[in-house]
Formats: sequence, C-alpha cells, structure tokens
Amino acid sequence: MRAICVDDERLLMEDTAAMCLRLPRITEVKGFTRAGEALAWLENHPVDLALLDIDLPEMSGLALAAEIKRRRPDTAIIFLTGYAQYAVDAFALRASGYLLKPVTEERLRRDVEYALSGKREALTGPVVVRTFGSFDVFADGRSVKFKMAKCKELLAYLVDKQGSSVTRAEVFAALWEDRLYDRKMQKQLDVYIRSLRDTLREYGIGGILEMERGTLRVRPETFTCDAYQFFKGDADAVNAYRGEYMSAYSWASMTESFMAWKSWEND
Repeated sequence: MRAICVDDERLLMEDTAAMCLRLPRITEVKGFTRAGEALAWLENHPVDLALLDIDLPEMSGLALAAEIKRRRPDTAIIFLTGYAQYAVDAFALRASGYLLKPVTEERLRRDVEYALSGKREALTGPVVVRTFGSFDVFADGRSVKFKMAKCKELLAYLVDKQGSSVTRAEVFAALWEDRLYDRKMQKQLDVYIRSLRDTLREYGIGGILEMERGTLRVRPETFTCDAYQFFKGDADAVNAYRGEYMSAYSWASMTESFMAWKSWEND
C-alpha cells in the first residue's frame, strides 16, 4: 500500500519513511517537508495512509488532514507530533492514530496495522474505478480530471448501471431530477457526452465507454471497480466497504442501501 509522510524536519521525515518501508503492508512511501507539495502530489497519486506532523510552516497538520479527507475520504491519517494537546482535534478528523515523538518502530507498526486493518490491497489494472466514498477514475495510476463536474457524474451513473445500456432521457432524469428534458437540455447533454468522450480519449481509455443507437453504457470488462468486486462477493471488497458509495450523488442512494443490506447479510 502507498503512504506519504509530511514533516518539515527532513531527517525526521526520512527516518519515518524508512521505518514505514520496513513494515509488511507498506510498499511505497513518498516524503514531503511542505504541505503544499504533498497536496499537489496527491492530485494524481491516491494513497492509503498519510503520516502527518502537526506543526507545519504553510498550514497545520490538522488543516492538511482535513483537506486530504475532503479529497480522499478513505485515506487513513496518523499524526506524529511533539504536542499532546491536539489529540481531541485530531480524532475529530477521524484520525487512526496519534503518536508523540520520538516515535519507535514498534509503536508505528502497531498504529499502521490498526489504520490499515480495514483496507484492501490497492486495486490494480490500467483503468481503476473507485466508488467507495467518493467517485474517482485512474488511468495507469493517474487521476482522471474531467473538464466539467457533470461529465464525471455522467460516467459515475453509467458505472452504477454496471454495463446496462441507458438512454439519454434516462441519464437526464437521473442527473437533472427537476428539469424538463426539452430541446435546449438535449443539446446540453450532448455537450457533456462529447466532453466525457474527449476526456477518456485523452487519457487513452476511451474504450470503457460504448455508444450505440442512442444509448450509452460502460464496458465492465475494461476496468477494475471496487463495487463490482463487492457484488461478486470478494472478501477484501466486502471488508473495505464502510457504508459510503458515490456519496456526492443522490441517485446512488438506492445502490448504497442495497450494499448496506448485503454487508449486513454477510455479517
């Protein structure tokens, strides 16, 4: 699994990164001395774990953790700090650990194991779609950036349909619940569809989307998806699900409810 370590004291950061690499579940660690550098790198590199100092020069470790959680809600956070008084604030951010410096390898190992205990190994493949929590798409490890939010939501809706073909009218009804599907909105939807196709082609993954006779669908065989593995009964995917599925989209609530029922059935 991939981790980052952020500490403005370079030697401490490097020591922590070295300890992490000796832990069995950590396969890659990236170190930073500035919060801004870490956030920039995270734009295209999702991580499973963030080890953060609290006293950072640009922004506090607490603020950095909040931003990481906003972007990647499933990232586990462990604070490494010399200050005991911020523990309450840290756990309010759903931190998985709070270690006072100096940190020993044994203490770090224990907290990292706890933080990653509910996580599955990273999905692999040329195209990876994550639906647990927020919706994201990765092409060869790069986060796919959509030109418009509705283009991303359109793809999310098609992923939710698990390869079934849907008409433009069905797409519109889901994404614009309170709007009339008139000529103006038909043209607007066409703009979003073209933009989505262009973005996927730019990333070399245009093949995941199929259009035929006025319908759209994704091709599930062309990508790896955590939700699809969940529905197949994959134990790691079932254990990784934490009750949130495409949380930004109201139309996803029906699938989320079904997943909650499946999770209860498997307990």
